[in-house]
Amino acid sequence: MRILKATADNILAASQMVRMGGLVVYPTDTVYGLGCDPLNIEVVKRLFRVKGERKKPLPILASDIESVEKIAYLPEGARKIATKFWPGPLTLVVPKKPVLPDLVTCNLDSVGVRVPNHDVAIQLIRSSNGLLVGTSANKTGAKPPRTAYEAAEQLGEEVDIILDGGPTTLGTSSTVVDLTLEKPKILRKGPISLEEVLRIVK
Repeated sequence: MRILKATADNILAASQMVRMGGLVVYPTDTVYGLGCDPLNIEVVKRLFRVKGERKKPLPILASDIESVEKIAYLPEGARKIATKFWPGPLTLVVPKKPVLPDLVTCNLDSVGVRVPNHDVAIQLIRSSNGLLVGTSANKTGAKPPRTAYEAAEQLGEEVDIILDGGPTTLGTSSTVVDLTLEKPKILRKGPISLEEVLRIVK
């Protein structure tokens, strides 16, 4: 494991690690993320082992809405919400496409997707073919890290590269809204309220 300053060269090195099937830790606007290629089943299995204990569906970060649509369906309402709040701390749960392995979603037919508001994250994701697993870089049940060193304390030698982009700005996980139901539902409270989301689709 290497902790690398998030320079352009090191971001490129981290994206190459992702494309080769590695695990990387990287900064986002919310907390530090633990990332890998979501279409590579073997590295997804490794990520679950690193996180530990119970499995739960993995969110996917994308560099833009077009990249989201490689793996997920965005109905009209979801697209309006995404256009308003992305890039930003809002994860939308929408129907997944068959190309995304069932392992990633723990056999659910939906997936949580988001475009983060963070230059380092966006550069890394864009260089990693537009998609990256976006789970928090902590052991299951532990506190999500706000710095590269907090992530290293938890995951240490179990990952390949840690990109240090300084402390995260928000320090709290994104809001998660399920849009697969008849009425949108908050699955996790965060910086954006359900009321703000509902105003877009009224």
